[in-house]
Amino acid sequence: MQNKKETTVNVLQELNQFVNDRIEGYKHAAELTKNPAHQSFYKDLLNQSKQFSNEINRTISQFGGESQQSTTVKGKIFRGWMDVKNTIAGQDEEAVIKSNLTGEEWAQKAYNDALDHRAELPENVVQMVEKQKQASLTTCERLRQMKESID
Repeated sequence: MQNKKETTVNVLQELNQFVNDRIEGYKHAAELTKNPAHQSFYKDLLNQSKQFSNEINRTISQFGGESQQSTTVKGKIFRGWMDVKNTIAGQDEEAVIKSNLTGEEWAQKAYNDALDHRAELPENVVQMVEKQKQASLTTCERLRQMKESID
């Protein structure tokens, strides 16, 4: 049976893989978009994601774990698929927004999965995860609005 420190490290390492997916996704989106306002937004989200990852990694270290720099296999496959799709069909703003929205929805699931361990996590860790989840939810709403304005 895992102790509280091990559980905290494992939950945060898994969550940080999704945050690292978010970093890669917004870095890619900022390169693909032709809309200057969208590019600025994606760069802001890239910086936010880096801050989230740093915050998670600091917490992992405080609990004696190894920082997490990798991404998920699912995220790698999705980014690869989007590259192929964009090469064949060409990229457009709607496709970039949709892929970001999909990634952000996956992030929401990852935050919810982490919060499923709420009872096993220290309160400060729960608060950090909830704060990041809320920021991700705000991003989901903004991406939905961007998508609707293009439709």
